[in-house]
Amino acid sequence: MLDPQLLRHELATTAKALLERGYSLDTDAYEALEARRKTLQIKVEELQSQRNSSAKSIGQAKARGEDIQPLLEAVARLGDELKTAESEFREVRDQQAAWMLDMPNLAAADVPVGEDESENFELRKWGVVPTYDFKPRDHVELGELHKMMDAEAAAKLAGARFTLLKASFARLHRALAQFMLDVHTQEHGYTEVYVPYLVKGEAMQGTGQLPKFGDDAFATTDEPPRYLVPTAEVPVTNLAADTIYAADELPVKYVAQTPCFRREAGSAGQDTRGMIRQHQFEKVELVHIVRPEQSVAAHEELIRNAEKILEKLDLAYRTIVLCTGDMGFSACKTYDIEVWLPGQEAFREISSCSNCGDFQARRMKARVRNPETGKPESLHTLNGSGLAVGRTLIAVVENYQQRDGSIRVPDVLQPYMGGQEVITP
Repeated sequence: MLDPQLLRHELATTAKALLERGYSLDTDAYEALEARRKTLQIKVEELQSQRNSSAKSIGQAKARGEDIQPLLEAVARLGDELKTAESEFREVRDQQAAWMLDMPNLAAADVPVGEDESENFELRKWGVVPTYDFKPRDHVELGELHKMMDAEAAAKLAGARFTLLKASFARLHRALAQFMLDVHTQEHGYTEVYVPYLVKGEAMQGTGQLPKFGDDAFATTDEPPRYLVPTAEVPVTNLAADTIYAADELPVKYVAQTPCFRREAGSAGQDTRGMIRQHQFEKVELVHIVRPEQSVAAHEELIRNAEKILEKLDLAYRTIVLCTGDMGFSACKTYDIEVWLPGQEAFREISSCSNCGDFQARRMKARVRNPETGKPESLHTLNGSGLAVGRTLIAVVENYQQRDGSIRVPDVLQPYMGGQEVITP
């Protein structure tokens, strides 16, 4: 969440920055609520002081042998007043907390202002978009040709937006995930973690999925419910929750492979064909937990780590900077990587790498002790896909297809495929 001091002392500026994120803050209502908070806080402190003074007076009067009944009654009245004031104060604080949980992060100063993806900025391109002397098939056609991608069987088991992979396609999917994990742990210095696929509501709130995006999450019928992870970002980032790190313990870099579960609320009619948008998919997630001064450099490292996977697979991509209107709720700056898909003749998102600043850390109470002051302060968190496994499989089969529908296995993946060089129909 945002630093409350921004709303108390820089309300107009903060409201303008929130508007760039598509959030309209009623400043008059917030100011009125903040004024009530201050009034109630002063009242609570005054009543506490009066009660303490009266309690001392009781002891002194008793020592003098005086009748203390009037004093006891006065203290009781003060106690009742204090309980009422404290209750009202908590109610106002709860209203403010609920309001702040609804506010998105503020964009970093170098993020382009814009309303939607049309105003994103292309940062760089890498690789050569392949050309063919035949019309390239998309991944759905290739899956049907090979009889290794079966949406009908998945629908019989689970309904729409699921896909069943078979034989070499299933092995290719596993190979990609293993390859990504090996690169990130052996070359990029990440610590691999295996995490629960179900998390508490507090963890979802900590990274910003709740309360705002509850409709997109799958939840159990427990009370309180637990949630199937929409991304490994949730359990991995929450490893820092309620923790105070020593300065020399950071940065920490984690990588995890998990399934991800999303209702895809609001995506009706979008990418209904194939594996682009699924209720369940695999992702290799990268998470950085850093000191504030390490944040910008960590973001550049994160995006390069994700890009490196595509370069090793020799897949053409472009990296873009998202504008204020296209960023995720918790991010202050986001890079997206889009890979070329010949079957669609378009670049499609395969990774999103975000710097969340101290936004998630405030929600999680994740802190680092400042070595100069000795006081704990909010740390910074970053996350990104390194990469989405299913979309990488799509990119591989489409880019490495041949005229007869066979698919060459990229050199770096052949050791993970038992030496297989070509997947044949």
